[in-house]
Amino acid sequence: MEVQADASTGAVVFNIVGLAATSVKEARERVRSAIRNSGLEFPHHRLTVNLAPAELRKEGSGLDLPMAVAVALAMMRKAPQPRSAFLGELALDGSVCHVDGVLVAARWLQRRGYERVFVPASDAAEAALVDGLEVIPCTTLAAVIAHIIRTQPIAPQPPTAPALVSDGENSECDLLEVHGQEEARRALEVAAAGGHHLMLSGPPGAGKTMLARCLPGILPPLELAEALEVAQVKSLLGDLSSTRPLDWTRPFRAPHHGVSMAGLIGGGAGLAQPGEISRAHHGVLFLDELAEFQANVLQALRQPLETGRVSITRSGGSVAYPARFTLVAATNPCPCGWAGDTRRACRCTPAMIDAYQRRLSGPLLDRIDLKVGVRRVPLGALAAEPAGESSAPVRERVLAARRRQLGRQGCLNAQLKPARLRQLASLDAGSRQTLERWAEQRGLTARGFHRAWRVARTSADLESSDRIAERHILEALGYRLHDVAA
Repeated sequence: MEVQADASTGAVVFNIVGLAATSVKEARERVRSAIRNSGLEFPHHRLTVNLAPAELRKEGSGLDLPMAVAVALAMMRKAPQPRSAFLGELALDGSVCHVDGVLVAARWLQRRGYERVFVPASDAAEAALVDGLEVIPCTTLAAVIAHIIRTQPIAPQPPTAPALVSDGENSECDLLEVHGQEEARRALEVAAAGGHHLMLSGPPGAGKTMLARCLPGILPPLELAEALEVAQVKSLLGDLSSTRPLDWTRPFRAPHHGVSMAGLIGGGAGLAQPGEISRAHHGVLFLDELAEFQANVLQALRQPLETGRVSITRSGGSVAYPARFTLVAATNPCPCGWAGDTRRACRCTPAMIDAYQRRLSGPLLDRIDLKVGVRRVPLGALAAEPAGESSAPVRERVLAARRRQLGRQGCLNAQLKPARLRQLASLDAGSRQTLERWAEQRGLTARGFHRAWRVARTSADLESSDRIAERHILEALGYRLHDVAA
């Protein structure tokens, strides 16, 4: 957006035109007070501020600073340096305050040839993550004007060096503390290696939540491009830390089952804001008690699970947010949770169990690659020292498998399209016959067929095998054909 200011003869009035929302129109009083309290002259004329392009609706307080600069420079008959941009909210005393979305704006400006950006000092480290853009930290409007007219330059913000995380810093749980559950541990490893979605089904207290919270500990740190995408989502929501605007920690989001459609998918008044699925971008989205979520909210997950993006249309316009996450869902087999348990009787009728499981639609379950039943561990085993692997060796296998995938195809196996799957994960005669026979007998959909194929490719990658063997196909089909109620 471009802010234009014109002071002309006529009645003393301050007009803002260009389809401004209420939050922008209120800037008149902030701008007037900030200019006067900064020792600058406010025009006693007819003042018109135009926000171009006129057909685009403007929201938020980030236009305060550019409007004040435009008015002040119009009175001085001066112009800022070319290819400069301004972003910030003004306090009545002329202080420049934080606004959301600075990183997103800075990356957009840099791609379109802008050379410098004036932002609040509290947001300068965030904007300085963008290479090739001079960032001017602004504390007051008076300091900004003094810099522009070259009476007192402001030192640019030095480039921000992202802080590194140590292995395991992004996990609160270690697989070492998981007793038993060998099948679920293996499924967790496959999910981490290939980016596959996972569902854990079992009675209360079986360890579903703990297993899910172990997943971040076996995932690799974010790459730089991924970290910047995650930071942009946080920036839009105002969640980016001023002291650590960029790190390599993969997000882990676990919304309550009462979350609304707007909370999970994104939405809100005006221009839609990112939801939990975008907050989990390049990380893990954990949905505990999956059958308790609202049915329409779960159905809205279907498109993002396929495409890795979510498109939202509201009155303020259409937006598309990234949403490429690994879904880990946990559910009980019935309302009371004890269906199929060998030590505690289920209190639910068959009709109640059927109605409960029908809350999870077939199309949604078809998009989940790995389905695993979790059994309760004997209480006596919980007091003994755990005998399983810790997260560290599992993480090393996951890292090796991901390196194989990225070197071979540039993406994880879960993101392979059918054409590239045929090209890069070809099956020999025996493996293909096994996959086709089982898929036909058990009625797999075309989506389920390809997803099982991708899981088999991940299973082979974990063994550093170029060939998909029949055992890899059988393992993938075992996860695919698991009954949620088992």
